[in-house]
Amino acid sequence: MAIIKDIIKVNERLYRLSKEISKLSDDINVPTFLVGGCVRDLLMDPQKDATDIDIMIEGDAIDYAKKLAKKLGVKTIVPFPEFFTARIPYKECQIEVASARLESYAKDSRKPESVDMTDVTNDLKRRDFTINAIAISLVKNEFGTLIDPFNGIQHLKSKLLITPVNPDTTFKEDPLRMMRAAYFASKLSMNLDKKCLKSIKSNVDRIKIVSQERITNELFKILRTPKPSVGLIMLQETDLLKYVFPEIAVMYGLEQTSEWHHKDIFFHTMEVVDNAAKLSNDTNLRLAALVHDIAKPKTRRLHSKKGYTFYGHDDLGSRMLEEISKRMKFSNKTKNYIQKLTALHLRPISLAKKEVTDSAIRRLIVDGGEHLDDLMLLCRADITTKNPDNVKKYLSNFDRVEKRMNEVDKLDELRSFQSPVKGDEIMKMFNLSAGKKIGAIKSLIEEAILDGEIGNSHKEAIKFLNVLKKTDKFS
Repeated sequence: MAIIKDIIKVNERLYRLSKEISKLSDDINVPTFLVGGCVRDLLMDPQKDATDIDIMIEGDAIDYAKKLAKKLGVKTIVPFPEFFTARIPYKECQIEVASARLESYAKDSRKPESVDMTDVTNDLKRRDFTINAIAISLVKNEFGTLIDPFNGIQHLKSKLLITPVNPDTTFKEDPLRMMRAAYFASKLSMNLDKKCLKSIKSNVDRIKIVSQERITNELFKILRTPKPSVGLIMLQETDLLKYVFPEIAVMYGLEQTSEWHHKDIFFHTMEVVDNAAKLSNDTNLRLAALVHDIAKPKTRRLHSKKGYTFYGHDDLGSRMLEEISKRMKFSNKTKNYIQKLTALHLRPISLAKKEVTDSAIRRLIVDGGEHLDDLMLLCRADITTKNPDNVKKYLSNFDRVEKRMNEVDKLDELRSFQSPVKGDEIMKMFNLSAGKKIGAIKSLIEEAILDGEIGNSHKEAIKFLNVLKKTDKFS
């Protein structure tokens, strides 16, 4: 054991709360410990505040949480009696309180079948990885004493992910821990122990008992890391990706023509995700980067002169994402966003290759709408060629397209563009009732504006309709 009081003192918030917790522990004679991620993060960066503080006690967690909440001025707690845990919604951070416990699991469930109270060492044994199986005593006469029975500090230093006990036991009890291995590898730049890698491959089908919501949440956590490809490639190497996201897994080993991209579709996609992560913290944009070529395996053809082609993969990919989003439990907002960016991700590239007309620019602005800036970020992220001259050329082309977009009049109006003449006006003017003809007329107005035939104003649209009315086409 080691004393790290001085490290705790570096983190003002954690030290202040730890002293309050320690005093309560002494007052009611209940051994209390800091555990989990807040200890790991403290050892890695003492000055960084943890998002959550995890407390383990050798006693009744819910009763303890009520007493601590009162001490901290928090009126109510969120108890989870079946798990012997409680959450304190403290104003500065979430505080999780859990009883030191041992758990046993049924074969087909992640929920504990039985829970038995135990001490700190046995509780640490059931943790996912040794780097999270470190505790700091807050008992008054042992304050700051480090408890590290599984060499978690050494593994943290050597950047090794290893389980406290036999990995088969760890992963069978909670299969989601297999995905957490990929998350921690990606978040903390760590390597997976060979026995753990072998164990995940042996137990990979256990992931099927985990709810889709949990799987998707873990996938998003990987996408939020500084270099998501680390975790995603680990999912591929352990065969988890076949269960988590089969449409991405099937990309592995498929070649493509390398003018713009990496030759392998899977590794090209990984690089696009990492590029997007460098450009934006938006999780949905990173997800769009992951799925933008999702239809390439289905549209891949070998042309005698052009090499591999993927005609229509943008349109098919957008349509595939309808069902995929339902399966993955994406929100409607996320689904619509990734569908739009997938459908449009080739458009700026095609404009960059040729002389750009105002009409083409207007259509791109209208179709991109509020997501136009993100679309352009995705297109930049999509350049993964290793030829620096080509990278420079392609980025210069995108600069030219963006410059033209900014030059087109009323850019912001076009992003939320619709006919300046409303349906009721059209019905009155053409003596029509509500129906498809009204939509067709509005479409003609919009097309005329996008083609530059008329300006984007009510006055010019009415003039256009007066001419259209004389044709008797909609009488």
